[in-house]
Amino acid sequence: MNRKAVIGILAHVDSGKTTLSEAMLYKSGAIRKLGRVDHKDAFLDNNPIERDRGITIFSKQAVFEYGGVGFTLLDTPGHVDFSGETERTLRVIDAAILVISGTDGVQPHTKTLARLLERYDIPTFIFVNKMDMDGARKDFVMNSVTAAMGERCVSFAQPADELTEALSLCTEEMMEEYLEKGKISDSNIISAIAQRHLIPVCFGSALRLEGIEALLDCISKYIPLPEENAEFGAKVYKITEDNGAKLTHMKITGGSLAVRDVLTYTDREGEEVSEKVGRIRVYSGEKARNAEVVVQGEVCAVPALTATFAGQGLGFEPTDTEQILEPVLTYRVIAPKEVDEHTLLSRLRILEDEDPTMAVNYNEQLHEVTAALMGEVQAEVLKRIVSERFGMEIELSEGRIAYRETIVEPIDGAGHFEPLRHYAEVHLRLEPLPRGSGLEFDSDCSEDILSRNWQRLILTHLKEKTHRGVLTCSPITDMRITLTAGRAHLKHTEGGDFRQATYRAVRQGLRKAKSILLEPWYAYRLEIPAANVGRALTDLDRMGAHAEPPETDGETAVLTGTAPVSKLRFYHTDVAGYTKGLGRLSCRAAGYDVCLDADEVIAEIAYDPDKDTHNYADSVFCSHGAGHVVPWNEADEQMHVSPETGRRQYQQAEEVRTRAADFVRRAVEDEELMAIFERTYGSINRKKRDAMRTPKEVTKTKSKPRPVPTGPEYLLVDGYNIIFAWDDLKKLAAENLDLARSTLINRLSSFQGCRGCELIIVFDAYRVKEPEHIDKAGSVSVVYTKEAETADTYIERTAHQLAKEHRVTVATSDGLEQVIIMGSGARRMSASDLKHDVETAERAVRDYIEKLNRRKLK
Repeated sequence: MNRKAVIGILAHVDSGKTTLSEAMLYKSGAIRKLGRVDHKDAFLDNNPIERDRGITIFSKQAVFEYGGVGFTLLDTPGHVDFSGETERTLRVIDAAILVISGTDGVQPHTKTLARLLERYDIPTFIFVNKMDMDGARKDFVMNSVTAAMGERCVSFAQPADELTEALSLCTEEMMEEYLEKGKISDSNIISAIAQRHLIPVCFGSALRLEGIEALLDCISKYIPLPEENAEFGAKVYKITEDNGAKLTHMKITGGSLAVRDVLTYTDREGEEVSEKVGRIRVYSGEKARNAEVVVQGEVCAVPALTATFAGQGLGFEPTDTEQILEPVLTYRVIAPKEVDEHTLLSRLRILEDEDPTMAVNYNEQLHEVTAALMGEVQAEVLKRIVSERFGMEIELSEGRIAYRETIVEPIDGAGHFEPLRHYAEVHLRLEPLPRGSGLEFDSDCSEDILSRNWQRLILTHLKEKTHRGVLTCSPITDMRITLTAGRAHLKHTEGGDFRQATYRAVRQGLRKAKSILLEPWYAYRLEIPAANVGRALTDLDRMGAHAEPPETDGETAVLTGTAPVSKLRFYHTDVAGYTKGLGRLSCRAAGYDVCLDADEVIAEIAYDPDKDTHNYADSVFCSHGAGHVVPWNEADEQMHVSPETGRRQYQQAEEVRTRAADFVRRAVEDEELMAIFERTYGSINRKKRDAMRTPKEVTKTKSKPRPVPTGPEYLLVDGYNIIFAWDDLKKLAAENLDLARSTLINRLSSFQGCRGCELIIVFDAYRVKEPEHIDKAGSVSVVYTKEAETADTYIERTAHQLAKEHRVTVATSDGLEQVIIMGSGARRMSASDLKHDVETAERAVRDYIEKLNRRKLK
């Protein structure tokens, strides 16, 4: 069984997701008896809490084979309170089955799941369940699906000729094939599904085992699978506990993992950890088998890894802990009298590792432990888990809203940490981003000022901490934090020094900035009798909600829009009251927006940033052999790097990056230039048609160009003079002068593309076989002087002529030549200056290519 795939099942609660999982396992022969959720004997809902409540809470896996494919099926929670569990699972699946009720169509949480699938770019199949029930209509469901997810959703339950015609409308490739051959190949269908240009829709009833084989046939035939990769890679998507042992659940994305292999990875603190794999478990429901080796496409659990966490990348996989869904309610956790705060906190931290959507915090000022959760159901489940796992009965106070903070306008922050024998300084720019952007981190610091390894460390420290605002000590969001400058000491700087300086720089920027408070909002759908619309609109207006015009369907009206969680969280009881039980309110998380009662909330929380000993804004400087604290509002005057230096470096770097990006885009239009480009930088790891295109990014030059004389700028380079002035080319010339010459030409061709000048490289005639001619290398002119004429003579004559109407620069290390050049009105450039500019341009191009490749991998 070479073909292996991981599929996930997602659905709004009560759509029959777990029943579908049972049916697929039964039809594939993996289980012999059908379980049912209402009978509390479902194969995958095996946790006592799940069976008692009749809902899926924890993602589970099952293994089966069908149609020549070895599948690992991951069943995910459908309840909105456990969406975080679902989101973590999405990181490791090859395709998703989105289950929709045939009677209800696309529901609010279905849209959230569709948004997650879009965000993670996951190929999707839709199964419309409960088609055996009264009121289930294909046309109603298809209209609901296409309205929510677009015309790419195509019913596979239609005649073959109609299906082929519908498929042809999804992509140009399928349209061309349809027009030429009258049919569409499986490879084109798979490609369209992989790119999410096509979402197949199947129909059936999981409870009655109708349409299950058709769904399995469709998935096994058309599921896109990643290419085989011999290099080891894995993604950790979940942490659980089994009889006191920590289990790390991961999907192997490349190569293989065997017992007794040594795993080397990076923990949350950025430290490298090496541990031997003692056992490997492969789960299917409650049962687990031990495996000696697991390969690409398989999901397994490894016991006893001490420092792993959800979202971690192993091998070649990058770590990604960012989550779209965030908890919206904060509860105070009250422990029994015999349990101290630190014991409570340590036990909740264990559960936090297993469920990253639960954020546990300790308020040292109030001596309170709090837990941020998605909702009331998750809170009840948490109490039961703590009781069963730790034998401790906790209470949760009424849920408090989980606020966020952001800033209104850009601000600079700086942090300095210099106690005796330590040194680090960091300058950051904090900029607001649109709502829902989260946090972004970047560097615009020149490597001439701060080396790349220190810059990477600073970015790591920015990402590792939950930075808190200065209004209510809530986490910050919707902000870009950019490293603009910094300084290290050759002898005294250690990694921990930059952690301190980075935290203080963020905090100082927040203290200086104008901050605003954000609160979570719900997207709601309110179905009520038409007679109650006036009451509902009045209530929603009082809440500060945004409401769309009502839609009526007979005697029922539907209201949709967004409203603050704080106002809407208990409104369902009011709805049940004034509609006499006929109304229904459904909500889904809709991100954060400006808090409507910010002043009251800030006053109630009464947070004092000056007394927060965990979030320092002050800096530490050294004088007279000892460190002393300088308040944050006085520290700027004592910083060793001025903000102007950082801004100037940023502007210069922005100009170089802009020229590099423009050069990369131009290269694709010129075959000769492209050949030189690829010899210098290598190929770009993207599809050819998208190689030089970044659709979502428009690069604009932020700084105004300097005024120049009419006509282009000229750069004249004394070829052999530069070759013998650059150590790497000089060494190459000692072995092969022709190779050194072509290497210089290639590098300067790329440099010319970035700089955008007219570049002329001049070589003496006596060193070449064919003197007195001019070659073109891309847009560069390569001049070989006529016999008995030196390069100096040619450059002097040409510079004198061009300098009358153009700005001319001559690159040479010949001192006498430089004096003569200045006399002719041209500028001089030393060989070392030219090398610096060339390397800067090359680095900018490589950084731009890495950025393109990273976007493709995402």
